[in-house]
Amino acid sequence: MSRATLQSMLAEARSGILLFGILPPRLSETPERVREITGITLGRLSGIDLDGLILYDIDDESDRNPEQRPFPYLPTLDPVEYHDAHLGAWDRPAIIYRCIGKYTEDDLRSWLATTDPSRVLSVFVGASSGDKPVNTTLRRAQELRAETRPDLSLGAVVIPERHARTGDEHLRMLTKQERGCGFFISQVIYHAGATKDLLSDYFYTCRERGVAPRPVIFTLSICSSPKTLEFLKWLGVDVPRWLHNTLVHAPDPLAESYRESLAIARDLKAFCERLGIPYGFHVESVSIRKVEIEAAVRLAGELASLLRPLSPVGTA
Repeated sequence: MSRATLQSMLAEARSGILLFGILPPRLSETPERVREITGITLGRLSGIDLDGLILYDIDDESDRNPEQRPFPYLPTLDPVEYHDAHLGAWDRPAIIYRCIGKYTEDDLRSWLATTDPSRVLSVFVGASSGDKPVNTTLRRAQELRAETRPDLSLGAVVIPERHARTGDEHLRMLTKQERGCGFFISQVIYHAGATKDLLSDYFYTCRERGVAPRPVIFTLSICSSPKTLEFLKWLGVDVPRWLHNTLVHAPDPLAESYRESLAIARDLKAFCERLGIPYGFHVESVSIRKVEIEAAVRLAGELASLLRPLSPVGTA
């Protein structure tokens, strides 16, 4: 007997999901270095009771923010190709992000037709701004999945900061839900209050419409330096002023960030259980700094201990 698969936990809207997110190695790395990086990564994750791995698909998002990007945009290996060629030793599912606008309909249709839904789930990500030219729209990509591979578990991005600005992110969630999205993964969260506002609006609108809420997976990320903090803000992450001041002036910002991420997790866990929203956590680790990577791994291990009493035992 073992815990249920990620796919079944999501389909049955169970709480307690734990994911770990990484970037594929840089496109400029040699094959030998890619194998080395992969081995180190899988070794770090081997001791954590994860339900799945997230592989990011990145795009140049300079259009989203006119200010200079704190870290340069460096292309990475395609996550689909990286998963197929290098992650055979990973024995759990992978959620592969797809920046939909980069791909033609033929590209997407071909990938959907050949992917294995027992090993792969996906999150479709739309353009970073309304002015950006795209090959395929998010809505068309959702239609292609429904036509070509309806058994592929599909998720969507949810952005609490957008809800704070526009007040309609919960309606976007419901629209995506109607188009086949069975779960949501948030942008990095450093503001629990804004996230709870969104969850509350989503939950009560679901109840009004007679719709069951789908699992919401909250993304947490470690910040150990002012430059990492600057990058989070460039990406649109809402860092409250008090926390910004704490991280900038703390003698050990990594420890403060770790402590706050864990506090946010406990706060959101309690809130979701009180409302009745299925939830989970995702630790994002996209830094190349060893200290941040190791802290992210520790955080995932601590979240596993926090979540596992909720995880039902079933047949994998």
